[in-house]
Amino acid sequence: MEDDKSGDLDNLKPMTKGKPPRHVSSLRHSVSTTRLMAVADLSLDVGVTGSKSSSEEKTEFLPIFRSGSCAERGPKQYMEDEHVCIDDLIQHMGPASTIPLPGAFYGVFDGHGGTDAALFIRNNILKFIVEDSHFPTCVGQAITSAFLKADYAFADSSSLDISSGTTALTALVSGRNMIVANAGDCRAVLGRRGRAIEMSKDQKPDCISERLRIEKLGGVVYDGYLNGQLSVSRALGDWHMKGPKGSACPLSSEPELQEIILTEDDEFLIMGCDGLWDVMSNQFAVTMARKELMIHNDPQRCSRELVREALKRNSCDNLTVIVICFSPDPPPRIETPPSRVRRSISAEGLNLLKGVLDS
Repeated sequence: MEDDKSGDLDNLKPMTKGKPPRHVSSLRHSVSTTRLMAVADLSLDVGVTGSKSSSEEKTEFLPIFRSGSCAERGPKQYMEDEHVCIDDLIQHMGPASTIPLPGAFYGVFDGHGGTDAALFIRNNILKFIVEDSHFPTCVGQAITSAFLKADYAFADSSSLDISSGTTALTALVSGRNMIVANAGDCRAVLGRRGRAIEMSKDQKPDCISERLRIEKLGGVVYDGYLNGQLSVSRALGDWHMKGPKGSACPLSSEPELQEIILTEDDEFLIMGCDGLWDVMSNQFAVTMARKELMIHNDPQRCSRELVREALKRNSCDNLTVIVICFSPDPPPRIETPPSRVRRSISAEGLNLLKGVLDS
């Protein structure tokens, strides 16, 4: 046995003593330390990273929903936007609900030609989703079906002006699963550790895919407008531009869906009408919202500041913004590791550059 051991030892390669890794201390910040730094340091270079302990990595992330909203008429004569914020879906639906997991529901509805369509869809879209036969087993299919059913139900409303219309942007979260549905040009943008992740596409008539669909169905795009009348290619209502129920027409009420599994990196979601995005890039909105949340951790105040900034930038439309946070804590400060190469770009500048390259 001693000979075997010695033989084995002879076969072993000598181990090299390596130097300890640099900046070990920077990898050992506790969560509480990071949070204290977030509150204490309110400089412009705000952001996130830091290492996680093995116990934190094993813990499955479960979002906790907090939201705030702000809606302003802006320079327009009438306010035609509507929105909805439900942070606790189970409590909202009551004990008889079929909601399987803790969840939330949010929506922005940008009306045109009057408020009837936006108000009707705001009041009824969630009911059509949860009452659909595909819910909760196939949530995406239930959402698509609910958009169409809500549009048909609005057409049957004799007391409402069915020539009014609305775009519709909704976010339904169940546990960690979030599905964003969009029909129109409202937009949802996710803040992921300081980076802007687009969760919906603006459906404009001059978008290549939308233009092809419109022209295939006999419509035309004139000067960026569908049939020379509407600046969006998908909307609910506007029944003076649609054919009989169930028939394919250039103006569609079918939403586009985007699904994501939320992680600890996903800090907040911004939902806004086109009045916000006409004057603000995705990355600027995320950077600004993140700075605001690090200062006061109030999504209501954050949404109000985004609206104020859009007004300063001369937005010429109604403004509606919802900010949804997925944690009770403010976003932590981004700690960038020291580099031997001198940089002249800030953390938010680097995120802006990445966003431009991704686009």
